[in-house]
Amino acid sequence: MLDHLVLGDTGLSLSVNGADTRFDYFWLRDNARDPVSFDSRSHQRELFTAALDPAIRPISAKLKSDASALVLDWPDLDGQAEYDAAFLAEFAVPGDGMHLPAPQPWERATLDHDAVRVPFDALTGDDGVTPLMERLVSYGFAVVTGTPRNLDAVEELSNDIGYVRQTIFGGLFEFEANEDMADSAYTPKELRPHTDGTYSHDAPGVQLLLCVDYNAQGGESIMVDGARIAAALKAEAPTIYDDLTRIGVTGIYKGDGVVLRANRPVLRCHADGRLAQVTFNNYDRDTMRLPDRDMRALYAGICRFDQMANDPAMQWRYTLQPGDMLVFDNWRVLHGRGAFSGMRKMAGSYINREDFESRIRSCGLA
Repeated sequence: MLDHLVLGDTGLSLSVNGADTRFDYFWLRDNARDPVSFDSRSHQRELFTAALDPAIRPISAKLKSDASALVLDWPDLDGQAEYDAAFLAEFAVPGDGMHLPAPQPWERATLDHDAVRVPFDALTGDDGVTPLMERLVSYGFAVVTGTPRNLDAVEELSNDIGYVRQTIFGGLFEFEANEDMADSAYTPKELRPHTDGTYSHDAPGVQLLLCVDYNAQGGESIMVDGARIAAALKAEAPTIYDDLTRIGVTGIYKGDGVVLRANRPVLRCHADGRLAQVTFNNYDRDTMRLPDRDMRALYAGICRFDQMANDPAMQWRYTLQPGDMLVFDNWRVLHGRGAFSGMRKMAGSYINREDFESRIRSCGLA
């Protein structure tokens, strides 16, 4: 409901659902939803914003009799523009333009191990992948149980979230210990917690890992909430936190005829300071030479971060059984694996970040 409309020199104020707020005139004109200014079918702005008078203001303004909309008469528009109360309520307070829920950080002691599990069959009903997306939003990862042990199941679930991402490794993949492969993931050695794609400007948003076969000792999967580490550093070591948000780290992949490099800080934040992405992989960190002050600050930061990621109190550990599929947010959760002996066959895929975020929104979770 809208009430108490008052016009000012550069904007108007009004009450939206009982809360007072203010809207700038230029913003209101730029975001008019009339057919000339906005194509509701494509959700694209038709208005040529640069042609507007910076000092534009409405000729008249009023509220509809039922208080459901604001009606403005603009000097450059043939007809009036209506702004629904729901639209004004959505933007009454400046905020996150990405429209995504904030992470709820966890550590081992606060994580409900049963809560992260969801049966594969539960993702094929009317709600689709919503039960899985709820867990990914809350915890950053989930274990899908009872999954058919083949690449078709990986592809099916990937396509239900977004689509299979193509990388230098292909799309869908299978792997087991193979010392001939030039990648630490193919060894039976311990893999400390890390994120994938630090050498990619657009790191994969989600990874799926299906246990196809397991006849081994060891090989626990490890999950660590990067959002929890970031929150702890911000509270306990603000200088280190600031350094990890400002100093870029270069990741590298060199082999198979390619040399890939990308650079971003361990903790990348939105303009308002909210955490946007965690990027950490000590295996794939390139050789860098920075000014001594920054180099020392970066070393202090990555050592503190890595120590926290390898603290058992931060780690969820579980040995995947055949038919268990681990699905996790690669922009938030670090993953690793304990050392093992024997046979452990895995299958998986990556999904782009924007498609993952799209599915969060389409499931009504943001």
